[in-house]
Amino acid sequence: MTLENKLGINNSAELAREEEKISKLKAMKLYENSIVEDHEVGKFSGLSKIHAFLFDEIYDFAGKVRIVNLAKGNFRFAPVMYLEAALKHIDDMPQSTYDEIIEKYVEMNIAHPFREGNGRSTRIWLDMILKKELKLVVDWNKVEKEDYLLAMERSPIKDVEIKILLKNALTDQIDNREVYMKGIDASYYYEGYNTYKSEDL
Repeated sequence: MTLENKLGINNSAELAREEEKISKLKAMKLYENSIVEDHEVGKFSGLSKIHAFLFDEIYDFAGKVRIVNLAKGNFRFAPVMYLEAALKHIDDMPQSTYDEIIEKYVEMNIAHPFREGNGRSTRIWLDMILKKELKLVVDWNKVEKEDYLLAMERSPIKDVEIKILLKNALTDQIDNREVYMKGIDASYYYEGYNTYKSEDL
């Protein structure tokens, strides 16, 4: 089933290709233009702006909290009825240390606030927090896809693995465009396009 989109595409593979192309171009513009205010870094409002910027040409729901329940494999993301409370909780979480930042990232992944495009927008959001608080970002070139997927899958129960994995990939090249864009390039492998199960409300 292909997600309803502004491009009028009804083939999942074609939509995936167009979505990747457009979101990469928008991600580059996002890199060059500051759309997230400093006080929004680490907040859902900042993440919402990132998501809206990346996907507004593709989806009507860009930047908007999802209204369907989502699951991936056997894992269910935060139910819609608890999503608002979950996002407020994440907003209030501290982010002054590396561990606190990754814990916040894990919680946002569990919340999974958008219908599609969570991985790309949340990795940019994570790097913005790391950059602001620690003057570091993740060099996604150093993160193996399978290791990341497994660590994120297990992170709701035990986040030690993802903390170690990302810590080993930290870099102080916070203004390096290639390092930034790698988080976008990897997105399709990380997100697994159209693999969600959803229940429309």
